[in-house]
Amino acid sequence: MTTETNQVATGAAIPTAERYKLRLFVTGSTLRSTRAIENMHKICEERLEGRYDLEVIDVYQDPGAAREMQVVATPTLVKILPEPLRRIIGDLSDKERVLAGLNLSPIEISDTTAP
Repeated sequence: MTTETNQVATGAAIPTAERYKLRLFVTGSTLRSTRAIENMHKICEERLEGRYDLEVIDVYQDPGAAREMQVVATPTLVKILPEPLRRIIGDLSDKERVLAGLNLSPIEISDTTAP
C-alpha cells in the first residue's frame, strides 16, 4: 500500500501539535479494507484539510508493523499524533465515532429555514 502526505497548498508550516499522524491497517483489498480507506480519505479531506499524514498498511505485506502497534483486528485506524494514541476498529463508516476518536467535534449545521 502507499503512504500519503498532505500539506497546506500555501506551503506554510503547520505546527506539529495540529498535525495528525494516522496509520490505517488493512488486510489486502477486501471490501471492508476498501471501505475503510475511502471513509478515512473523506474524513481527512473534510475535517483535517491537509493537516494529516495517512499511512495505509497492508498487514499481509507488513505484519511487523501490525505487531509493533499491537493491532489485532483489521481494519484498524491508529491515531499516533496528536497524543493520546487511539485505536478505532472497523470500516470507519460511523463518522461521529471516528471524529470522537480523533478528538474532533462534529460540524454543527445551522438551521437556515428558521424565520
